[in-house]
Amino acid sequence: MDKYQEQGQLLEPYLESLVSPLMYIVRSKTIELGVESDEILEIIKPLSIIIYSLVTVCGYKAVIKFFPHQVSDLELAVSLLEKCHHTNSATSSRQESTGEMEAKCVMLLWLYILVLVPFDISTVDTSIADNNNLNEFEPTPLVLRILRFCKDYLSTAGPMRTMAGLVLSRLLTRPDMTKAFMSFVEWTHEVLSSVKEDVLHHFQLLGAIESLAAIFKAGSRKLLLDILPTVWSDASTLFKSSTAARSPLLRKYLMKLTQRVGLTALPHRLPSWRYVGRSTHLNVSLNKSSQIDQPNYVVNDNSSNSTQITDVAQDEDMDVPEIVEDIIEMLLSGLRDMDTVVRWSAAKGIGRITSRLTSSLSEEVLSSVSELFSPGEGDGSWHGGCLALAELARRGLLLPTSLPKVVPVVVKALHYDVRRGPHSVGSHVRDAAAYVCWAFGRAYYHADMRTILEQLAPHLLTVACYDREVNCRRAAAAAFQENVGRQGNYPHGIDIVNTADYFSLSSRVNSYLHVAVCIAQYEGYLFPFVDDLLYRKICHWDKGLRELAAEALSSLVKYDPEYFASVVTEKLIPCTLSSDLCTRHGATLATGEIVLVLHQCNYVLPSDKQKSLAGVVPAIEKARLYRGKGGEIMRAAVSRFIECISISNVALSEKLKRSLLDTLNENLRHPNSQIQNAAVKALKHFIQAYLLAANDKGAVDVTSKYLNTLSDPNVAVRRGSALGIGILPYEFLASRWRDVLLKLCGCCTIEEKPEDRDAEARVNAVKGLVSVCETLVNRRNDSASAFIEDDFSLFLLIKNEVMTTLFRALDDYSVDNRGDVGSWVREAALDGLEKCTYMLCKRDLLTDDRLNKNQDLPLFDENLASSLVGGICKQAVEKMDKLREAAANVLYRILYNQMVYIPHIPFREKLEEIVAKDADTKSAVPTFSYPRFVQLLQFGCYSREVLSGLVISIGGLQDSLKRASLSALLDYLQGFESEDPTSRMSRECMLSGDILWVLQQYKKCDRVIIPTLKTIEILFSKKIFLKLEAHTTTYCSGVLESLAIELKGSKDFSKLYAGIAILGYVASVPEPINMRAFSHLLTFLGHRYPKIRKASAEQVYLVLLQNENLVAGDKMEKALEVISETSWDSDMDLAKHKRLELYNMLGLEVGQILKNSEGASRKTNSKKPIDLDENASYSSLVESAGF
Repeated sequence: MDKYQEQGQLLEPYLESLVSPLMYIVRSKTIELGVESDEILEIIKPLSIIIYSLVTVCGYKAVIKFFPHQVSDLELAVSLLEKCHHTNSATSSRQESTGEMEAKCVMLLWLYILVLVPFDISTVDTSIADNNNLNEFEPTPLVLRILRFCKDYLSTAGPMRTMAGLVLSRLLTRPDMTKAFMSFVEWTHEVLSSVKEDVLHHFQLLGAIESLAAIFKAGSRKLLLDILPTVWSDASTLFKSSTAARSPLLRKYLMKLTQRVGLTALPHRLPSWRYVGRSTHLNVSLNKSSQIDQPNYVVNDNSSNSTQITDVAQDEDMDVPEIVEDIIEMLLSGLRDMDTVVRWSAAKGIGRITSRLTSSLSEEVLSSVSELFSPGEGDGSWHGGCLALAELARRGLLLPTSLPKVVPVVVKALHYDVRRGPHSVGSHVRDAAAYVCWAFGRAYYHADMRTILEQLAPHLLTVACYDREVNCRRAAAAAFQENVGRQGNYPHGIDIVNTADYFSLSSRVNSYLHVAVCIAQYEGYLFPFVDDLLYRKICHWDKGLRELAAEALSSLVKYDPEYFASVVTEKLIPCTLSSDLCTRHGATLATGEIVLVLHQCNYVLPSDKQKSLAGVVPAIEKARLYRGKGGEIMRAAVSRFIECISISNVALSEKLKRSLLDTLNENLRHPNSQIQNAAVKALKHFIQAYLLAANDKGAVDVTSKYLNTLSDPNVAVRRGSALGIGILPYEFLASRWRDVLLKLCGCCTIEEKPEDRDAEARVNAVKGLVSVCETLVNRRNDSASAFIEDDFSLFLLIKNEVMTTLFRALDDYSVDNRGDVGSWVREAALDGLEKCTYMLCKRDLLTDDRLNKNQDLPLFDENLASSLVGGICKQAVEKMDKLREAAANVLYRILYNQMVYIPHIPFREKLEEIVAKDADTKSAVPTFSYPRFVQLLQFGCYSREVLSGLVISIGGLQDSLKRASLSALLDYLQGFESEDPTSRMSRECMLSGDILWVLQQYKKCDRVIIPTLKTIEILFSKKIFLKLEAHTTTYCSGVLESLAIELKGSKDFSKLYAGIAILGYVASVPEPINMRAFSHLLTFLGHRYPKIRKASAEQVYLVLLQNENLVAGDKMEKALEVISETSWDSDMDLAKHKRLELYNMLGLEVGQILKNSEGASRKTNSKKPIDLDENASYSSLVESAGF
């Protein structure tokens, strides 16, 4: 049912068919089994859970209409409540509830309708049928039971408190309950007057106030006037206490009680002075259609004028009790409360009480509400004031004559935003102000709202388009839509409503850059929009909003370029030197964006304006505004400003050009990557605009400077220089292109000194290298002299040096405290290899077309193609989702490129099956990609590269990736059931050879070796490689050779564990290789780490059990006994002694083993003459391993 929570009305047509049968079961089963039965609760509780769920969705008023209400049910419901009263809920969770709380709530709601029985309750109570001793109005035992239960529930924290209050409001306001009513009021007086501080008393306070509020709503005025002074005195005293100050809920209930006390004190009559809005009834609206545009606060019928005058005179002479003034004061203070629920309740109270006051008193109330909007008041007062104005307007208590005073305040509230440190408050005020505008649209006729709507519309649409919060944007749009729909033919109203709808305003970017631009085309909105951006959003505290506002301001330029060029820039340029960081940052960005769009609109700025723009950056630097907290923000903004004026070709002097170039170079050296990127973008356009036409010396200087700083010790300088070289135009590179390419190639490799290594510098070098190649190749292809010797040497350099460098970058697996930072380099290298491939293939096409005699072989040959595809496929099967997806996308583009065909790719058809053209690629999903790419293991040109990546996934730490990759490999090895067994065996043989290649290629490289050993262990456990006859021995021999190298001196536990497990499997294969593995395994029984000794002992035990031929029959039992009874993870000397016993039993040569051990001991002793404590060594290892 919870999904209907927001739209309970959808369930209401079906409530009768849902509730009536359930309550019938409750009633009939109770009558059938009896209240005393223990089974009855087990029946009622699950039914109550369903009914209570309906109550939470549709509200209790809609549900109780379908409860049974026979007179005889009253005692039944009280007895059931008594039965439920003593049960306790085991959990507070709705989802885990067993129905105790729900049963109590349903019984209370049943009583709420049953206590309205139209007979004296004493005639219903069977317990007093034979007792005539009760005095008149004396509560019957049945009533006393109900009162006792309800008082108990008034002290609880659950929903029973509210429902008990409702029951009491109906019960105690009956005519025959006078004595019980006065007794309850005395009890509430005691509760409200006590000064206890415990939690139970707090809930009791809440219950007492809530029940009194319900009683004042349900009771007659004659009954309530007697207790009014007492209740008001208690409520006003409690409101001023510290208890109320700590509890928002208590203050809310006090507001509710206070307004109902006030309503009781005032006579109930409809004031004739109020504004009567349009009728909600269709027939009345049709009959009065001729008067639709006439204001109704003055009655139009002449025959009723005399009656109206008499009513007004009576209103003004109405006697208003003194208590009402105090009540209104309390409600006005509630409008200032810090909690929204209290303000909302107080606002409704102000509206209700004002509806019973005279015209002059209502003006005083409006004046008091208006004081809430004074500059010294906080955001809570503004919010409460807006809610109160909306309530007054909805009830017709805010006359059109007062609107001119109110509207300016509402306009201010629509833009209310007060800075508080690094953020601001005011969104709730703006939301409430939009609600006021919505209420205006519903309350007044078009004749009264015509001028008001013209004032409000631009402000509403400004908020709808440019407010930071989505709820405010939607609220303002809803208010505008309400006014357009109800106030008649508003210019362009329907078009604007269709543009600024609920969904289009959900995205802030869409609101700023599309919705606002569309609305600004209509008359009357452009200048309010510009003013709002200039005075409120450009200086906003949110950096992202300032950037968006600058872009939004520039998007409005097309409607009036002259205004922006003269007025707007005139206001913005001085703000670039503001002492407020937000203002100067936003002004700098906005100025640049406006200048750029003016240029795109072909608007030529006057020379004096260009001079002012040219002086912005030097003025910022002269004022030293890069310093301090906002320096980085200003640097990025200045770079963007320079980019904009460069694109716009603003006139600059030579001195200014040098100054701005120095500024960009300084930003290029900054360690912040965002500042560097902004500087690079600006530098690209700055050089094109101002340095390209200058002499060659300037070009040489810039290029030389960036080349020299590529080897700077400062990593930030290296990063920026690589990016800077990447955007240099052809003219700057033409004379030194070879030096540039070779220098960048050197920067792409991992630095020798660990302290100099920087992944970001290598990433930028790779990007810069590819960019330089593109610049050189594109320009030469465009020129007439495309086929010259020097040109061909460029392509040879790209093939031999650049591609080789990128292949090396594809093998960058650097790691630091941020993780696999080498992945950034690999991702850039993938992109670079793709682009360089296109360059070489395009050149080969030109060569084929023109038959260049200087080239016999193609630049992009089969070797290069297989290396390229192999490197890409390796990345496509490794552990990082992002890289797998990037590699698959690169391979897809290479295979299906429309511009240039990539030739010489081995087994292209199979690759096109793996990366299908029309398939929905899910390369980042392991279960999709691995089964496809693992098929490449059958091709020798790709298998080794693919396997070296695949083992990383199979032997890695990520379980989901491990399962998907291993499953794909096993499926590949097993093949189809109908497949020839020899083909399966050939696949295993090929895979075994590739694994041995990986072990040799990545010798002592734990990043690959450890997962490879884990992969071998897993494959052995699946009986892979153990049935290849002669090839098994060759494979196992190669694995043992690698293990001898890898495990020697290793301190890595995962590596040692995997190696020991592999030795256990190999020790089970046929002779002679098994004895070699077994003897190697035995050496670990004397290892320095206890856990390794224990693990190797377990493997030795398993090997002996599985291979009885390793030991003579008479010695097998003794050997197993030694292994099982020795504590291998305790004393090392004992372990070595037991190991020697095993050697003797197994008939192995001890001499060679001892020789190796002594050699290792001598080596250790030569380094550390003092013996180290074994436990100290082990603990240090564990600590370094991160366990």
